Amino acid sequence: MSLRTVVVVGASLAGLRAAETLRHEGYDGRIVLVGAEAHEPYDRPPLSKQLLTGEQEPERLALRPAGFDDLQLDLELGQRAESLDLTDRTVTLAGARRLPFDGLVIATGATPRLLPAMVDGDVPDGVFVLRTLDDALAIRARLDANPKVVVVGAGFIGSEVAATCRMRGLDVTLLEALSAPLVRGLGPVLGAVCGELHRDHGVELRLGVGVAGFDGRGPHGTGPVTRVRLDDGSSVDADLVVVGVGVGPVTDWLEGSGLTLDNGVVCDATLLAAPGVVAAGDVARWPNQRFGDELVRLEHWTNASDQGVAAARRLLHGDAPDAPVYAPVPFVWSDQYDRKIQTVGQFRGDDEMSVVHGSIEERRFTAIFGRDGHLVGALGFSMPAKVMQYRRLLMDGASFTDALEHARAAA
Repeated sequence: MSLRTVVVVGASLAGLRAAETLRHEGYDGRIVLVGAEAHEPYDRPPLSKQLLTGEQEPERLALRPAGFDDLQLDLELGQRAESLDLTDRTVTLAGARRLPFDGLVIATGATPRLLPAMVDGDVPDGVFVLRTLDDALAIRARLDANPKVVVVGAGFIGSEVAATCRMRGLDVTLLEALSAPLVRGLGPVLGAVCGELHRDHGVELRLGVGVAGFDGRGPHGTGPVTRVRLDDGSSVDADLVVVGVGVGPVTDWLEGSGLTLDNGVVCDATLLAAPGVVAAGDVARWPNQRFGDELVRLEHWTNASDQGVAAARRLLHGDAPDAPVYAPVPFVWSDQYDRKIQTVGQFRGDDEMSVVHGSIEERRFTAIFGRDGHLVGALGFSMPAKVMQYRRLLMDGASFTDALEHARAAA
């Protein structure tokens, strides 16, 4: 298939990396980059950290501060894709404007999940989600008023927001419906460590509670938020609420297109979703063959960057045989308080776990994870060099026993 026009839908990290790679690999046809936000592509990790603290301003978040002239892109920012027609090879934007393509990169990312109380009832002023630059700026504008902050959800985003607000000296309550933060991914022992990290820094952490609704000062619960009502009958006073209960892939515009949609755009191991169509970033779901045939969807910076590159190369590969598979060792980090939390691999809370370096009590340690005799991941609290050692072992296909022996030798 001749690629005269490539449309990239999604102007965040994965989409931008795909466009850059097309040019770096020698593609000289038309590239249209479509983004739902009016902003040029920007970096998202600082939104819950440096931007909220005021250490960084929006202009420092630009992914290409020097501009886009060298890429020769047709930028369609502030334009939301509404549908895809694989037969006619067109993407339809708002206003029924149609973009024809020969190749398509789907990189529409994810959108925050909402609580039932945010969908079924009136939501007071001061209840936010955090996904976009505009979200972060709206939250930051409230922080100087010294609000009592309630964060709903103790995943990475919620935990980072709670940590950032606490480091600003604010009164913070962190609510988590499960028995510990990140318990599904880390297991009960390490999940409890993440919870104690918050308590160490003065956060009120309440576990096993869900949100029943919000109260505001105005009629019918509107106006400025005053409290969060919990499903155990109690409540928490609040002047600002940030809800971080996960995200879902942006695939609504692909309904009826003929693509396989199942918690994302389902791709093969090479990231191909259909002839001439690839997906990358938070929206892509594919079998990472390094860790088995289970379909996975990763919502992290390094995957978005690497997968955008791989998707563009897959598109350029065309119908030629032996397209390379995309089989990374995922790498994730989170900065909370004075600790850098890093993970490598793909592991679950029910995997075998062993702390092999450092001490949980000191909040400085490395733990490794095994499944069916294989090393599948590692987590470090402020031990970046150790984590990178296990990343190399994962790339080499080491067994769990090999990793334990490596830990003993390095002790």
